Amino acid sequence: MSKLYLSAPLPFVGQKRMFAKQFIEVIRQYPADTVFVDLFGGSGLLSHITKHFHPESRVIYNDFDNYRLRINNIPRTNRLLESIRPIAAQFDRHKPIAGAAREQIFALLEQEEKEAGYLDFITLSSSLMFSMKYKMSIEGMRGETLYNNVRKYGYEPCQDYLAGLEIVSCDYRELFEQYKDTPGVVFLVDPPYLSTDVGTYRMYWRLADYLDVLSVLPGHNFIYFTSEKSCIIELCEWMGRHPSLGDPFARCQRREFNATMNYNASYKDIMLFTIPGLPPDNAA
Repeated sequence: MSKLYLSAPLPFVGQKRMFAKQFIEVIRQYPADTVFVDLFGGSGLLSHITKHFHPESRVIYNDFDNYRLRINNIPRTNRLLESIRPIAAQFDRHKPIAGAAREQIFALLEQEEKEAGYLDFITLSSSLMFSMKYKMSIEGMRGETLYNNVRKYGYEPCQDYLAGLEIVSCDYRELFEQYKDTPGVVFLVDPPYLSTDVGTYRMYWRLADYLDVLSVLPGHNFIYFTSEKSCIIELCEWMGRHPSLGDPFARCQRREFNATMNYNASYKDIMLFTIPGLPPDNAA
């Protein structure tokens, strides 16, 4: 049997390592010929665990964020971190890296990006930043304080991590349409959480996008992940208590105002109103 990983081999926002044991208990209840479709593949951890316990099953991993590219570049990332480690070691663990050392690190990053055309910014961010901050460019990292959070040892090569998976990279809706009529299909549904930072994902998520995900659930077996912060469950429970309400804003007109808090922060105020003089049922 292949090696079982209970956490993703490289840093990833939202990987489900804390749910691994409970997830295993659930998937083992499905028969051996089940088709599992990981709509939001992320780090691939759910797909990997599923394939480990269902080696004869088809497991489709939607690598929309190109995690496999990061895995393939582990040796290169390790060599880069080996060069950074002695520079960062001039400062205490978890303390800011300043002055010439900071510039040395950026020089290494710029050289690597120029020579290789690729940097694993998520792994580098986790090595040089704090508080789950991730920047996806050198320019973005320059705007942050660097810290000595570099691991003492490199990341383990893991070419077997995605072994046996059917890897695709597409919009989850395309994948759902492809497999929605497959008998006994089980959808693994782990979208970016509502009201949480999704800065490292390759798409921008609005509230409507989160709600659209719910449309894949009725009539299918699924394992769905969310967070208390997302309020999705609370919203669905409320909708269940008010099934006849519909959209209260459907008959409204809309006005918007761009409000500025400071030089780099702004938001949009919205006013929704029914049309005066029109009966409520006819307003539009």
